[in-house]
Amino acid sequence: MGLDTGLMVGPSGSGKSTMIRLLFRLFEAQDGNIEFDGVDIRKMTMKSLRKQIGIVPQDTVLFNDTIKYNIRFGRTDATDEEIYEAAKAAMIHDKIISLPDGYETLVGERGLKLSGGEKQRVAIARTILKKPQFIFLDEATSALDTTTERAIQKCLEKLCKSRTGVVVAHRLSTVVNANLIVVLEKGKIVERGSHKELMSINGVYASMWEAQIAEQRAKSIELNEE
Repeated sequence: MGLDTGLMVGPSGSGKSTMIRLLFRLFEAQDGNIEFDGVDIRKMTMKSLRKQIGIVPQDTVLFNDTIKYNIRFGRTDATDEEIYEAAKAAMIHDKIISLPDGYETLVGERGLKLSGGEKQRVAIARTILKKPQFIFLDEATSALDTTTERAIQKCLEKLCKSRTGVVVAHRLSTVVNANLIVVLEKGKIVERGSHKELMSINGVYASMWEAQIAEQRAKSIELNEE
């Protein structure tokens, strides 16, 4: 990811998603404080804070409205062309225009049922359109195949270059270029550094990396045997 992007990784239940919710003030921290540019977020109005934030959650829920509305929700004054460009960057435009009603297709409980990966891409398009100062990605590409994930990562990398980005990572292979990786375990930061630095200390991160590589190799062998 970009120069101003920090990655959070850790085993399931380590507190990664909780950190994102704290940053977004979905609930308040019981101890300590969180600051944006030196300002305690509790001193910011919710409207001001959330205007500066773009978040793509792991489990995306869409509004019961059109696809266009769901993307434009990121910036209500956006033009149709800007919406299309954001959708192209999130690699969902071609899917949308293939639908009978295109961008006017209804989604949600009473509309078209999009797959998990398609909903994530709509949410990513919304964030790209919003161009927030702070970007939080909570395993935002976890429902995508590896090829699509890498393509969207490049797009998100451009988006994060002049902004602050916090990413909860799903596949460690997508975070190796980050300048800072924060490793959580049981709600606490246990390691921090670059991929190279963390691998050299042979700790929690290195164990997670080796486990994922072994899993990928096992899957590759299974596919070859088939």
